[in-house]
Formats: sequence, C-alpha cells, structure tokens
Amino acid sequence: MAACGTETSRALSCRDGQGAAVLKLISIFVIFFTSVLGISSPTLLARLFHGKPVYDKAILAIKCFAAGVILSTSLVHVLPDAISALADCQVASRHPWKDFPFSGLVALIGVLAALFVELTATSDADIHNHGNINKGKSNYEAIGSEELEAARKKSAEAEESEEERIRMKQRIVSQVLEIGIIFHSVIIGVTMGMSQNRCTIRPLVAALAFHQIFEGMGLGGCIAQAGFSFGTTAYMWFMFAVTTPMGIVLGMIIFWLTGYDDNNPNALILEGLLGSLSAGILIYMALVDLLALDFFHNRLMNSELWLKKACFAALALGSTAMSILALWA
Repeated sequence: MAACGTETSRALSCRDGQGAAVLKLISIFVIFFTSVLGISSPTLLARLFHGKPVYDKAILAIKCFAAGVILSTSLVHVLPDAISALADCQVASRHPWKDFPFSGLVALIGVLAALFVELTATSDADIHNHGNINKGKSNYEAIGSEELEAARKKSAEAEESEEERIRMKQRIVSQVLEIGIIFHSVIIGVTMGMSQNRCTIRPLVAALAFHQIFEGMGLGGCIAQAGFSFGTTAYMWFMFAVTTPMGIVLGMIIFWLTGYDDNNPNALILEGLLGSLSAGILIYMALVDLLALDFFHNRLMNSELWLKKACFAALALGSTAMSILALWA
C-alpha cells in the first residue's frame, strides 16, 4: 500500500488538466500522421516492386519484419502492461482479482478465439473451393489427346484452387491481426485520454509516434501480401490510423463524464482484461500465421538459404526495434 501512496504523490505533483489536454490534442494529429505513414509504406513499396524479380522476396522480408514487430508488441508491450494493470494495489487487494491470474486466462481466451475464428473462416473457404472444383469435373472418361487435355485442365484447376486458398488465408490473417491491434490501440488511446499527468503524456507522444510507425509497418506488410482491393486496403489503413486518436478522444470524454483517470480501479481492470485479450490474439497470429507459416511451409524461403537468413535478420530487427521502444511506451 505504501507504493500506492508514493505513486499517487508523484502523480499529483504533475497533475495539470489544461496542460495535459493540449498535449493530447497535439498527440491526436501526430499519431494519426505516423500511423498512416507506417501502415501505408509496406503496401506502397509492394506496389512499386510489383512485377519485378525481387517482388516475392521483398514481400517475404517485410512480412518477417512485421512478425517480429507484432511478437514484440504482444510480449514486451501489451501483456506486461495488462499484468501490471491487474496487479496494481488498488485492484490486486480485491476479490476475485487477488485470487486468480486473470491476465493469463484472458490471454489464453484470446489465443483460442483467434484459432476458432480462423478455423471457421478457412473451413468455409475450403468448402467453397472444393465445390468449385467438383462443378468443373466432367461426367465422361477422356481418351488419347482428350485425356491429356482433361489432365491439364484438372491440374490447372487444382493449382488455381490452392492459390485462392492461400490468398484467402492471408486475408483472414490480416483481418484478425487488425482486430487484435485495434484492441491494443484503443487501450493506448483511452489510457492517454484519461490521464491528467502531463509528465507521463509528454514523453508518450514521441514514443507512441514511433510505436505506431513500427506497428503500422507490421500490419501493412500483411495487408500488402494479402492483395486486397484498393478500397479494402484504404479502409484498413483508415481504421488503424484513427483507432488510437479516437481512443484518446474517448478517454477524454470518459474523464469529463465520470472523473475517472487512468489510475481508477475500474479503468485498470478494463485495461488489464482488454490488453490480455489483445496479447493472446497477437501472440497466436505472430507465431502460428506469420512465423511458422513462412519459416516452415514457404517453398520460396526453403529454396534459398540466404533468403532464410535475411528473413531471420528482418525478424530480429523488427523484434529489437519494437522492444527498445518499451523503454518509453
């Protein structure tokens, strides 16, 4: 309890509602701009290199960098913050929060929820693709040259179906990944919006700007590989870019209506639960759908040893860059 008193006195010395509000308004524009910059750069680079020999390899390296960013986001940023929120003395002294590790449980629920959504979506896609193949089958046996032509058509249909299945999988990964990141972005925004501590907000503005650039690059790399239409791509850019600024505005409204700040027990509980759920989703997506899929099941990467080394270096670079940011945000 003494630690709580120390934190409260330190926060009171920096409490300045008017100064905090000015910093929040500045942060809304800065974070929006850096979010757009981060998420759009991989897609624009992919369009620039499209059709060139290095296109597939560049996309693969970008995706591995993205996996490192997302894995670090979940393990170094989101999950520790969620655990810290639920371990705060104002929460941990109450039932049932002191009796059970809820952050780990909710992260597990996030993993299972991501798996369930992906299984459901890919099962529907597989049924659709198998139906299309069955419709294309003929009711007679071909002989001679006709048999050869039928075999070629069947092979082309199977290859096209496999490509469609992979593309569908990439799109599902991108969409589920954005859901997990949006949870995280809302938490960041609401927490900053409710805070009245200018000493905390000032360094956060710069740190979150870089945070959004790297996180945007992570999501943008997956969107680039999924090959969405321009309208869908622009919508996903927009949703990522506005989520944190909208969270800041929402946090300011919550403080104005309720007087709750970011140290209120109810706010800490909500932050801890949403953060744990987001961490579970991001951990699953990074390990299963990004790392395992590319490093163990990608024919292009396994065909060239230097490419695998380059992708691992990109993974390490993304993880390191995002982990260093944990010193400030």
